[in-house]
Amino acid sequence: MLCTALGIVLGLLVALYGLFELHYFLRMCLCVVTARYLKKRMHILDTGTVVGLCLTNDIDTLLYHMNNARYLREIDFARVDFYERTALYRTIRSKGGSVVQGATTIRYRRFIRPFTRFTISSRIVYWDNQSIFMEHRFLGVADGFIHCIALCRQRVMQCSVEDVMATLLKSGISLQQQQQQQQQGTAGKKQPSTMTSSTEFLEKVETGAVGGTIPDTASLAKPDLPPEVAKWLEWNDISSASLRSEC
Repeated sequence: MLCTALGIVLGLLVALYGLFELHYFLRMCLCVVTARYLKKRMHILDTGTVVGLCLTNDIDTLLYHMNNARYLREIDFARVDFYERTALYRTIRSKGGSVVQGATTIRYRRFIRPFTRFTISSRIVYWDNQSIFMEHRFLGVADGFIHCIALCRQRVMQCSVEDVMATLLKSGISLQQQQQQQQQGTAGKKQPSTMTSSTEFLEKVETGAVGGTIPDTASLAKPDLPPEVAKWLEWNDISSASLRSEC
């Protein structure tokens, strides 16, 4: 009886791995839970960092460096971490919108060897009324060398990006105020925090439970359009026009 039960469980696991990339879904769930409940909240214009490790299931057929496709996969996990810690995704959903990956360009500069640790830094470099542009860098832990850099265009649908960013910039001001109060309070008795995630904090901002201060112009400043992003957008427009002409 026990052998039969173990055989059924083993068969189910094999079937799940055959039909779905189970490791991907499990790791994604872990990233969401960790970012939402265990990591510090972030201002929307801060740079998020996650740590990665090149394992044997990440290398290509040459067996001595990370497969090129795995870089984009790792960016998925870094982006989810950023979304959760800044409450970006929740804010988009709260305004009735959704977000999809609109475009990606990636440049490889140096191999990441097996069993090598690296970090991925993620930040928003620009936005317009329809899209958010993020930059992701793969950095060597030992020397800080930029092994790879990617630009991603997050297309936001059914809501205004400017409205989303205005909400998050406002929450960032309140977050800075709260952090300053907590730092000042370390000299005395430490008060327990009642806000355990970026989601809960954003709810308090939206309902007015967290007071704001006079906006910090540095925190509210929209980044200038980087020249490489401008050229990339120009290429995308040319590509779109060429494809439309073929239809």
